[in-house]
Amino acid sequence: MTMQRLGTMIRQLARYRRQWETVMKASNAAATAFDATPVPSRLTEITGFGSNPGNLRMLTYVPDHTPASPALVVVLHGCTQTAAGYDHGSGWSALADRYGFLVLYAEQQDANNPKRCFNWFQAGDIERDGGEALSIRQMVEHAVRQHGVDRGRIFVTGLSAGGAMTSTMLAAYPDVFAGGAIIAGLPYRCATSVPEAFECMFQGQTRSADEWGDLVRGASSHRGPWPKVSVWHGSADATVKPMNAGEIIKQWTNVHGVPAAPGRSDTVDGYPRRAWTDAAGNEIIEEYVITGMAHGTPLAVGNDENSYGAAGPFLLDVGISSSYRIAAFWGLTEPFEARAGLRPEARETRETPKVVEAAPRPFQAAPAAPKQDAAARKPQQDGPSASSPLDIGAVITKALRAAGLMK
Repeated sequence: MTMQRLGTMIRQLARYRRQWETVMKASNAAATAFDATPVPSRLTEITGFGSNPGNLRMLTYVPDHTPASPALVVVLHGCTQTAAGYDHGSGWSALADRYGFLVLYAEQQDANNPKRCFNWFQAGDIERDGGEALSIRQMVEHAVRQHGVDRGRIFVTGLSAGGAMTSTMLAAYPDVFAGGAIIAGLPYRCATSVPEAFECMFQGQTRSADEWGDLVRGASSHRGPWPKVSVWHGSADATVKPMNAGEIIKQWTNVHGVPAAPGRSDTVDGYPRRAWTDAAGNEIIEEYVITGMAHGTPLAVGNDENSYGAAGPFLLDVGISSSYRIAAFWGLTEPFEARAGLRPEARETRETPKVVEAAPRPFQAAPAAPKQDAAARKPQQDGPSASSPLDIGAVITKALRAAGLMK
């Protein structure tokens, strides 16, 4: 029976690995076509922002003109991407120029993940005051102190692995973020191990709303107010199963204590949008389903006032700018003068949280890497070998490393 379960697990991992490699090959092919024109970077790297236990890079964009207490948008790229590339494609710094807020990018490093995915499935990186989550929190605090950021208007968004890490930041630091936007992402703590990460991405994981909500409530001692959340997903996404959007909605409607059914439904730029409201009628959760779209960030590339960014791998021109719509949902697209003195109550209710320092985290190879690497060079088997348990570990390790889910 044990060998049968191992065989099933290995076959699943092999299938998931092939799925992932197909996505990566398509991405690499598309990236090659775009490499002819170097992506311009508008970002400035910041060092010395904290102990940085997650070993991430911090990059920022500060417009020439900002109000006295600007808002801050934290942006987290997807796998294989860079901060500069995602900024060029998503258009966040262009939005910052127009509306006067700051942009902060956290960038993953190859030493942490070979596909440059944020480690949204590693317990040490998704808990408050530790790992990559703490590194991002330290970046936020550095920006707040350096630029006088309004603590009541700090937001976070991300794509794919960055979307899953956005779920992490909203759950682990709800006292820091006024809102978030999860694009092609996953619920908080959908996975805390590599096999679970594969399952969540390619198969999906169903839990009750209470179970999902408890995971968020258990991530910190915070008990409200909770961040408002925008959820985006393509209906044809083969990399992160679209059902994850529904599970994210279940998680946050439960946390906010609102009914499971949306209070409003409409169509925006040709796509269905649903919204959930609080007792005062304010929209606190929204969901966009981009019909027919694959895995990526929705864009509207053009010259009109609501079009931003440039198409590329996982940056898809489908006629709606998620960046602009998200900024509008957060209240960032109002004129400067309309925002003067905005939301003083938010600054009062959101206490200044303690930023915990931690020793830098050295890169650690996977356990028993030399033996596994040597075994992984053997021909891959469809099932487990009864005579050599190392073959099992080799196949699993090879699959996980190929997917960027093991260091």
